[in-house]
Amino acid sequence: MTDTAMETGTVQAAHARSKRPYGLARHSLLLAGRSLTKTRRNPGVLLDALFMPIIFLLLFVYLFGGAVSGSTREYLQYVFPGVLVMTMLLTGMLATGLSINTDIKKGVFDRFRSLPIGRSAPLAGLVLGDVIRYVVAAVVLFATGYLLGFRVQTDLPSALAAVGLATALGFSLSWINVLIGVLIREVAVVQSVAFLGIFPLAFGTDMVVPADTLPGWLQAWVKVNPVSDAVDAARGLLLGGPVADAAIRTLLWSAGFLAVFGPLAAHVYRRRS
Repeated sequence: MTDTAMETGTVQAAHARSKRPYGLARHSLLLAGRSLTKTRRNPGVLLDALFMPIIFLLLFVYLFGGAVSGSTREYLQYVFPGVLVMTMLLTGMLATGLSINTDIKKGVFDRFRSLPIGRSAPLAGLVLGDVIRYVVAAVVLFATGYLLGFRVQTDLPSALAAVGLATALGFSLSWINVLIGVLIREVAVVQSVAFLGIFPLAFGTDMVVPADTLPGWLQAWVKVNPVSDAVDAARGLLLGGPVADAAIRTLLWSAGFLAVFGPLAAHVYRRRS
């Protein structure tokens, strides 16, 4: 076969693959299944999702509860929605970039390039596969909260909606860490940058104390911080109160982060690979 014929065949094969309906979605889901298989064979990767919610809830309730509310039980009701949002953020952002960076360094993504799949499918599949981490973290958090005395004041659909909103924001922000994991070559640097980036978002809210007790400059940050909207929405869904405005803003922020950082991470990955 001549070089021209081979090139023509390659182009035709690529064109045929591109015309397959929902090809990228199918490939991403297939690779998400690979990620879940890795998790099943190595359940130790879920340790942070198992222990992080417990540590944060115990730390905040018993460290700040008496000083802020005068009662750890009352403070538990106040802080739990914020811990839920923070847990979903940390679950999505701290592990995803490291996983991608590790797979790239091991040559796993080099093998993916030889397969007839969408170039962005490995990234999307790895992020989708981390959904199990969100589920585990949410179940552990609610179980721990219930044992400590937390009670949902609304209903089950509202509680599920609170988890869904927190997960949506965590999932969309995880693409920032995907970008970091693709862009930076050293695992230690990826982890450091992820920590530095997430803490102003997670803690610059009224999660721990009411916003009106904070200094003016920090109140200004709380008002524009997208995580504050997620905390307010989760608090309303779990305890009762206004929800609609904060929930809409959370969804808009989530869509915006996903629309910006998803394609950007895919672009950087294609250039690097």
